Amino acid sequence: MKFNKWTVGLAAVGVVSLASAARADEKMSSLQTALSNTTISGYVDTAATWRPGTDVNPNTVGGVPNVPGYSFAKNDGFSLNAVDIAIDKPEDDSPWAAGYHVEWMVGPDAVVATSTGANTGIRQAYVTLRTPVGNGLDWKVGVWDTIVGYESNSDPLNPNYTRSYAYTMEPTTHTGVLATYKINDMLTVQAGIADGSNVAGGPGGVNGVSAIESQKAYMGDVQFTAPDSAGWAKGATMTMAIIDSAGQGAADPGSTSFYAGMTLPTPVSMLKIGSCFDYLDIHNGGVTGNNGNDSVWNIAFYSTIQATDKLSFNLRAEYLSAADLSAADAGVILTPVYGKNTAEELTATVQYNLWANVISRAEVRWDHTEHLNGFGANAAAGVPFRNNDFLLALNLIYQF
Repeated sequence: MKFNKWTVGLAAVGVVSLASAARADEKMSSLQTALSNTTISGYVDTAATWRPGTDVNPNTVGGVPNVPGYSFAKNDGFSLNAVDIAIDKPEDDSPWAAGYHVEWMVGPDAVVATSTGANTGIRQAYVTLRTPVGNGLDWKVGVWDTIVGYESNSDPLNPNYTRSYAYTMEPTTHTGVLATYKINDMLTVQAGIADGSNVAGGPGGVNGVSAIESQKAYMGDVQFTAPDSAGWAKGATMTMAIIDSAGQGAADPGSTSFYAGMTLPTPVSMLKIGSCFDYLDIHNGGVTGNNGNDSVWNIAFYSTIQATDKLSFNLRAEYLSAADLSAADAGVILTPVYGKNTAEELTATVQYNLWANVISRAEVRWDHTEHLNGFGANAAAGVPFRNNDFLLALNLIYQF
């Protein structure tokens, strides 16, 4: 084995032995080999928001800001949303390949798994494994993002800054095992089993099993991708998924989530459209134990115009029906509107990437409730006084 002159000099005066130096060199070589394909990535997400007409002090009802109840909604002000750091070792091309993904997320908008009520800061942490079955069967074992949803837990991957009602009513993460099998270039299927998770919106706990061990969450989806022979529609995707969760006790009765989503290129090369449908059914009368039909559904439409490499225009429109969700459960499970209601939202986002590695967005959003006043606050009476809410936002995200 060849040593550098510094090591030889230290060995000559008895500071180190050549044998120990050889062992240290072998360990470093092993470590360098293991880390050779490891990547570190992440982002810092910040924003400034303004809701016209919300300057009434304290602008709260029962201590809760009177803003629409979609995930991470904020009142006026500046905000650090989230900091995300991920370490990856991807699988290679071998039949028995292995890798891992570890991701930490902190901040007010962090999507993290909890452990016995404590915030772990872990968004995802799983081992990836491949088994040489057919075309190759890939596994995720640990904590991983949910299989349903048009929008991602990672804000930079979404076309808009604010979250949809669809995202709000979906689970976010699971602790368990997920198998993925690519049947051919057009068809991929997934199936998984995980610990029971919260009925909507929140992530399930790390190792947070329910009182009855057999109560788990079972899930599966089918993904279709249009082939190159589809012409202008090549690359179009369609996904259908279901998650049935037994919950984690009386305060979490469990739920069944149904999801269907698609993205579609158009004959106009710069235009892409998408849509998704979510249906959430709450088991056993909901958290409040009522006997009603506890369900809520949402349909959303998306469009993106990629005008230039740096400039894009993104639109989202939603219709939410919570009329079959009991008023009490609406306040516990979803809170997109206050009580049984229906609502619409329309969001327009302009994205222009002026700086390298920085996503910069300007966004306008309108929320409307059909039947009740869900927004604003009357300082004297302490109740909402309007059924329309407007938002202006600036969003900056640095990716590394």
